[in-house]
Amino acid sequence: MKGIFKIVLIVATLIGASIIWPVAEWMQALIVWVKASGVWGVAVFSIIYIIAALLFLPGVILTLGAGFVFGPLWGTLLVSPVSVLAAFLAYSLAHGRMRPWVIKKVGDNKHFSAVDNAVSDQGFRIVMLLRLSPLFPYSFLNYALGLTGVKARSYVLASFVGMLPATFLYTYLGSLVTSVTELANASKQGAEDAQSIFMWVGFAVTLLVTSYVTLLSRRALRESVPQDLGV
Repeated sequence: MKGIFKIVLIVATLIGASIIWPVAEWMQALIVWVKASGVWGVAVFSIIYIIAALLFLPGVILTLGAGFVFGPLWGTLLVSPVSVLAAFLAYSLAHGRMRPWVIKKVGDNKHFSAVDNAVSDQGFRIVMLLRLSPLFPYSFLNYALGLTGVKARSYVLASFVGMLPATFLYTYLGSLVTSVTELANASKQGAEDAQSIFMWVGFAVTLLVTSYVTLLSRRALRESVPQDLGV
């Protein structure tokens, strides 16, 4: 329990720090450097992107920056694999460190087991739908899915497919920016534009995911009851 409390405290601290610290200004400076640094800039950008995702720092401005520097096509080709790699690292941390604790605490609960089995069995479909929904933050979802029984392969492939539309949207919006100083405002405007574009789609996808997981978990629960009763 103490370990989980420490993790929650660290996450809350990081989120608070990202609000207080001038993260946007730092990322703008990074993007200026990346634009002038060629291949080394791409490598450093990728590393910073991964670190930002793991630390719950806002990554929208980096995705916009990739579009600003490289254009929508090459920006997407850069951000997409890097964001998937960052998502996989966060998933691995949660799956290896936190999931055993969750299983120990609630693994015997029939309802939890039913939901966990449903998510595990239909991992690709559920992860892809969750990634398509803008209502679930990227960094949060990376760790949250690590607590489930979703297989790594399904998680990676579904994350790649599900995050691709939003990645292209943000890199495209970034390519429309004429100055790096506009990126902070563009990140806010981009979030608003994305929210407008995906609002109803996201609501529908979220409703679909919830209904689908509920249906699968109820089915799994019904199937497990006769076994538990020795029937």
